[in-house]
Amino acid sequence: MIIIGILDLQGDVYEHFQIAQKALDNLNVEGQVIKVRTYEDASQCNGIIISGGESTVIGKLIVENGIKDAIIKNDIPVFGTCAGMVLLARKTDYDQPLLGLMDMEVKRNAFGRQKDSFEQEIDILGEKYSGVFIRAPAVDGIGDKVQILSQIGNIIIGVKQGKNMAIAFHPELTEDTRLHEYFIKEVL
Repeated sequence: MIIIGILDLQGDVYEHFQIAQKALDNLNVEGQVIKVRTYEDASQCNGIIISGGESTVIGKLIVENGIKDAIIKNDIPVFGTCAGMVLLARKTDYDQPLLGLMDMEVKRNAFGRQKDSFEQEIDILGEKYSGVFIRAPAVDGIGDKVQILSQIGNIIIGVKQGKNMAIAFHPELTEDTRLHEYFIKEVL
């Protein structure tokens, strides 16, 4: 049985929880979705999803609660959305705690402030997808092992390195489970 953890420190926890469970059901995979708040919670997981929110606060809590240690020690794949993308980076435009699991630099709020939020059809993994962008980050640079999954023009909004995946938008705010299903298949 696979266990997918939803980081429960801030952000769209409920929405990710629901869509991850729906993705497991759609894939007909025996699994469970749990909330992750501690080292012990994280250590049970086969994969962890980090939602949007305020990346500085989430980063501090990931370190304080031992979640970063659990992810690194157990080599747990992470799917980061919005603030989760920032946290997966090795470097960002703001001094804050990071997981540093992906060889990329990320610019926070690359698309502007809250009032500049938008929804746009994008191409990701060779398919059309509705991207919901809220104070979204973007990738400023990548290392050789990072694969670009999606761009808007020249702006990188989706990447993958190994089993880790980061996107700038909020898939949990749609009814589309494909990105969660993709991550779950990577974890299996």
